[in-house]
Amino acid sequence: MTQLHADKPHREDPDEAAATISPSPVGIGVLGWARWAWRRLTSMRTAVILLTLLALAAVPGSLLPQRGVASDPAAVPQFYAENPDISPWLDRVGLFGVYASPWFAAIYLLLLVSMTGCVLPRCAKLWRDFRSEPTKAPTRLDHLEDHRRDVFVGRRDHGETSTSRVDALELVESALRRRRFRVRVADGAVSAEKGHVREAGNLLFHLSLLVLLFGIAGGRLYGYEARVAVVAGESFTNVASQYDDFSPSVWTDVNALEPFSFRLESFEADFETSGARRGEPRSFDARLRVESGEDSWTAHVRPNQPLEINGTKMFLTGHGYAPVVTVRDGTGATAYSGPVIFLPADNNLTSDGVIKAPDARPAQLGLEGLFLPTAADIGDGAFSAYPDLVNPRLLLTVWTGDLGLDDGLAQSVYTLDKSRLQQVMRPGSDQPFGPQLAPGQTVRLPDDLGTVTFDGVRRFANFQVARDPGKELSLLAALMLLGGLTTSLIVRRRRVYVRVHDDAGTVVVQYAGQSATRRGLPHGEIDSIADDVRHELDRHRQPHRKDAP
Repeated sequence: MTQLHADKPHREDPDEAAATISPSPVGIGVLGWARWAWRRLTSMRTAVILLTLLALAAVPGSLLPQRGVASDPAAVPQFYAENPDISPWLDRVGLFGVYASPWFAAIYLLLLVSMTGCVLPRCAKLWRDFRSEPTKAPTRLDHLEDHRRDVFVGRRDHGETSTSRVDALELVESALRRRRFRVRVADGAVSAEKGHVREAGNLLFHLSLLVLLFGIAGGRLYGYEARVAVVAGESFTNVASQYDDFSPSVWTDVNALEPFSFRLESFEADFETSGARRGEPRSFDARLRVESGEDSWTAHVRPNQPLEINGTKMFLTGHGYAPVVTVRDGTGATAYSGPVIFLPADNNLTSDGVIKAPDARPAQLGLEGLFLPTAADIGDGAFSAYPDLVNPRLLLTVWTGDLGLDDGLAQSVYTLDKSRLQQVMRPGSDQPFGPQLAPGQTVRLPDDLGTVTFDGVRRFANFQVARDPGKELSLLAALMLLGGLTTSLIVRRRRVYVRVHDDAGTVVVQYAGQSATRRGLPHGEIDSIADDVRHELDRHRQPHRKDAP
């Protein structure tokens, strides 16, 4: 007799067991690691995490001023002046240029790759599901959500009526097709499906996310944003050198900007003249004469009504005054003549600006000015009481010396470097020389430095010019997302199964329904289908009589 012995259980060493079980691929080479990393990167969980990180990374860009924003180029310097201690630290981590920072670009690129690898395979699966046939009917139907069983008299050798299994299958198929079900007949059963367009909605929704990312990327890589102030009566040509501030994207071709030019023929501004809202703007209208190629036309640019030329849009973002000043030096020669843009400092358009005359003789001249459209107080606290031209005044302070324009360093036209300048004083006094001019007045400068004439006032308009080649893709993505989401929420995908079999001289028809979404089956749909089939079977029954001997 052979004796059987039970094997003793093998006890594994804990260290050995830990070594054999690892959550990460071990010993599978570079290709295996690359495949493992790709699967982690393109998983839906990773895409959601990266999307959350991108949203969090964009928060500083909404709270802090950003460089390269054409509508407010002085925001970052002003923040530096108001917060000198923390600003350098914020600048070191790129919080004044969030959307152009390497870390933001890294998150965005990872999200783009993750969404591409996640969405495209899912879209392929949804497309296959959309084109697939209904699934075969299960063997048992009575365990599904909604079921019904009908019994009909089968075919007889003697009798008055006759119903066959084939008749029932054909009528069931016909009834379902009339209700626009997709039908499949196999093994004595009918499988039908409706609401398949819901998968198309899901497909559109997932694709819209990917299209949106590419649309935003296209705008950030190929677009640009710029700002220019144009005085009434002067012209502008769309080249980078004529902009006051030009912020191109990474791959913007600055030599291939849309070829157009315009002349600001007039700028009209209306303000409230009385009541509690006195001084509030009513309307603004910039009248342009535009030339693009061989075409020329007159256009009006107003708030929220930009001028668009082949995808390049020009918005009206601001306005102000440009006093026309003529500066003659001590020899009587004209050192400067023309309008000077003064930047508004308050809602009543109290404005300040700088006039530089580097060619003046015997010394260079620099003038700081304060322009008041409606002067209310001519003194140390001078201000404008109304934004329109009611009582215009130009207040000046004069500096002489080296303006620093010969050093080759860039200077702002709105500031005056006083490090090598001396302020001109009143003759025989220690008080600064500060003339106050009305339109048409001329003042002579002390020490035979020359004269300054306030010739008049023009208006200027501030335009923001932007080109975003990805906006069409973004719009398409928004429409796809809205259509896909609406379709997937409204349409209910469901299946109907019908089995027909003979049972002791009768034909038994079993119906069952199954919902493919969280929403249940439409109320009474199975009963309605069964009633239609019963009605058709009753109508198609033919009399059957035995032949006489």
